[in-house]
Amino acid sequence: MEIREKSVIPIYGLAVYWVLYCLILPLYKPLHFILLIAIGAVVYALLSKLFPGKVTYVEVPEEPELSGNAEIDKLLEEGRGAASEMRRISRGVAESAVRKKLDKLAGLTEKIFEHLLEDPGDYESVRRFATFYLPPTMKLLYTYERLGRVDESVSGENITGMRRRIEDVLDMTITGFTKQYDGLYGAEALDIKTDITALKSFMMKEGIYDGE
Repeated sequence: MEIREKSVIPIYGLAVYWVLYCLILPLYKPLHFILLIAIGAVVYALLSKLFPGKVTYVEVPEEPELSGNAEIDKLLEEGRGAASEMRRISRGVAESAVRKKLDKLAGLTEKIFEHLLEDPGDYESVRRFATFYLPPTMKLLYTYERLGRVDESVSGENITGMRRRIEDVLDMTITGFTKQYDGLYGAEALDIKTDITALKSFMMKEGIYDGE
């Protein structure tokens, strides 16, 4: 979005002009006031062209896409919120390797929930994911974030060990989320396999495919 900020120079210039005019030229006839206003308008117009101000471009966030189904949209909101929290936690992590894992986890979470916009029929699968997989994952990440705020000078083996265990489980979580996402396309993969088989069968019947 474009935001225009007007320069204050034309206003200051007009004020200076009025002061100088009043000090130098007479102001006791109607004509004098008419000249004051007319010349002032010209001065303001010229200064506005010379000093037009600046243009600032502000990026307006896009409205999240919705399905129109209340249940699906509520689930979408939950998933988007969880992914946003994952990225927020990631920004506060010093280790780049851990940040990459958290960002990947956030991306997979978004894909799983955004899939509902393409195939609402997978609502139950995504709902189960949101019920059984997402809450314990977020609990671990919030714990990891909380432990990361502990002063290193007073943190001991328990705190360090808990953080390391959570970091280690991230790879397993990413693998699990990946399988969940891939599984959403299971029915479609079966349909494609069936279509290919039917096409081959038809082409063999017509004599344009020998099965090799």
